[in-house]
Amino acid sequence: MATTVVERKLLIGGEWVETGDWLEVRSPYSGEVVGRVAKAGADETKRAIDAAEQAMREPLPAHKRAEILVRVVGALARRHDEIARQISDEAGKPMKAARVEAKRAMSTYTFAAVEARKLAGEMVPMDAAQAGEGKLAFTLRQPIGIVGAISPFNFPLNLVAHKLAPALAAGCAAVLKPASQTPLSALLLAELEEEAGLPPGWLSVVAGPSAQIGDVLVEDERVRAITFTGSGSVGWKLKERAPKKKVNLELGNATPVIVAADADLDAAATAMAANAFGFAGQSCISVQRIYVEQPAYDGFLERFLPRVEALVVGDPADEETDVGPVIDQGAKERILEWIEEARSGGGEILAGGEERDGLIGPTVIAHASPELKVSCEEVFGPVVTVNAVDSLDEAIELANGTRYGLQAGIFTSAIQTALRAGRELEFGGVIVNEAPTFRSDQMPYGGVKDSGNTREGPHYAVHELTEERLVVLQL
Repeated sequence: MATTVVERKLLIGGEWVETGDWLEVRSPYSGEVVGRVAKAGADETKRAIDAAEQAMREPLPAHKRAEILVRVVGALARRHDEIARQISDEAGKPMKAARVEAKRAMSTYTFAAVEARKLAGEMVPMDAAQAGEGKLAFTLRQPIGIVGAISPFNFPLNLVAHKLAPALAAGCAAVLKPASQTPLSALLLAELEEEAGLPPGWLSVVAGPSAQIGDVLVEDERVRAITFTGSGSVGWKLKERAPKKKVNLELGNATPVIVAADADLDAAATAMAANAFGFAGQSCISVQRIYVEQPAYDGFLERFLPRVEALVVGDPADEETDVGPVIDQGAKERILEWIEEARSGGGEILAGGEERDGLIGPTVIAHASPELKVSCEEVFGPVVTVNAVDSLDEAIELANGTRYGLQAGIFTSAIQTALRAGRELEFGGVIVNEAPTFRSDQMPYGGVKDSGNTREGPHYAVHELTEERLVVLQL
């Protein structure tokens, strides 16, 4: 059966635009072309900013913004299967995971609609000070302005939703640059927003070279905020280049999990197998490092390895597949090099460790020293290390021992241990008795250290994309 090639134009200022040049979108699994997208550059990005500036001259009332967001939820529900298939085709994401992503985008838009309706400031108790007697004061939450949004390949729908939905809820027009490997889902979402009644200029989508588009978003003073999800090296450079803008960064991780001696080992093994290797480990919070207290180490491996071996590796279009391809050949070669470095550096390969039929099998490495890349850098592939530790102190020290700090996890039956982990693990989130890959779309999600400087989740993102204005009345 031949692959259907989807062709999409760019959305700029309410018009669907061809540029005369095209990006090819290829399946990470088969290598076949699954889509063609009009290619943008600096000129198209400037036009998009012009349109956004014009659109924001006529603000959308909160109730209209909320109504548009709710209508997008309905459209996502009606076209759920089509959207999931699009995600799977362009990202190589297994269908079971693509369906979850499509549902999560509905949740993201739902919570953003709630935020649009309740966006408000607060009263200021002026007479708490003598100088404030006879005065009434309150704050307003005002849109920050045009938002430049840059999204990654690994969640081509829901991470785009986490940029666009809060921007609209906050009353901001957005210019989106989706990942060049996966622009089709973003353009489909833009189509749904337009059909939901979003006026021209409130959203433009420009796919193309990062340097050209990113330079315009950074340099144009009308873009007041940039929201970026992706690599740390790119993200922190963006922030350096745009010191006067609000630059919100959600970056990488080398996600650790601690399995305490008193943990439910069956629950831990099940969660780790699913969340170290789902979507071939291509999530910022994919489980990468597991530290098991020595008394539980053998018992954990006895449970964990059979669950890893049972994972289905293959075609992402197959409803039974758990682990598909990584995004491209360059990523595959890098991951295999890191596995080989671990092998030659004393790591013991307990499962996987090689390429079969073009795919990297779920790989488990024991005795991986902290200086190996698989231990201290973000693998972004189907690789996990498992090491025994002598104490909780050692586990926490090792977990904190990288430059990352997005999310971490711990399995334990003792509330004291869980609370200690919450206090001492240096991460934006600490997940107890669940894989740290867990994310519900309304929760505050983001990191510390090199993992970022913001919190996503519609409530928190809307706050980041608004500014507080004080109003004082003399009574």
